[in-house]
Amino acid sequence: MLRPLTRLALALALPALVAACASLPDAGQGRFVARSIELEGTRMPYQVFVPAASARRSGPLPVVLFLHGSGERGRDGVKQTEAGLGPYLRTHAADFPALAVLPQAPDGEEWSDRNNRLALAALDAAIAEFAADPARQYLTGMSMGGYGSWNIALAEPTRFAAIVPICGGIRAPRSERPGLMVEALARESDPYAALAQRLKDVPIWIFHGALDEAVPPDDDRRLRDAFQAANARDARYTEYPQGDHNAWDATYADPALWQWLFAQRR
Repeated sequence: MLRPLTRLALALALPALVAACASLPDAGQGRFVARSIELEGTRMPYQVFVPAASARRSGPLPVVLFLHGSGERGRDGVKQTEAGLGPYLRTHAADFPALAVLPQAPDGEEWSDRNNRLALAALDAAIAEFAADPARQYLTGMSMGGYGSWNIALAEPTRFAAIVPICGGIRAPRSERPGLMVEALARESDPYAALAQRLKDVPIWIFHGALDEAVPPDDDRRLRDAFQAANARDARYTEYPQGDHNAWDATYADPALWQWLFAQRR
């Protein structure tokens, strides 16, 4: 028979235990769980993809921070899972071996300043909640998120084991988006060389479509050359000859990317 205090402790613990179990995926499938983070009086929704139980048995999980593009901005906490990494994770819910954190920037805003700090706070919260491996943090983003990947990497140059910017750039690609830029390099006479010098010790794989009209590949080509000139540790560049702005579907579908990414460690 349970003692009164034991019964009370169990009754108090049961709701928390149920909530914790509800936050984890079924044994055979990974799934998204909704979260939010508040910083400096601003709340940001984010989703965490928690992999299947089989991935969690091998020890602390690697974790991928994904930054969405312009079309996924908002406050619904879901749209950022509907393009880029999210669809790939749903297709590979049974075998993707890592956590993924997908924050959502508000309408009309860029991945810069407070939004970047909120994204990193969401990453920290997910690492703590799901006991991720701090030595295997990875950063990727597409389009606006490609720019954001550079912004965050320059702010945290020793944090990520590898970076995968997709169809991003350094300077604003068109006049109607003057804020779409890498702010930390705005005053550099040669922002490409400056970025390569600051991140030359971080493994980086850049992807772009040769036919991209939304964010032309010129900036990423210049970065490729700058990393080569800087004798970067491991800086790769892949350009799809027939690819347009959507370079992310082909990138995330490439097994070679994931094999390379998860081999990197701080």
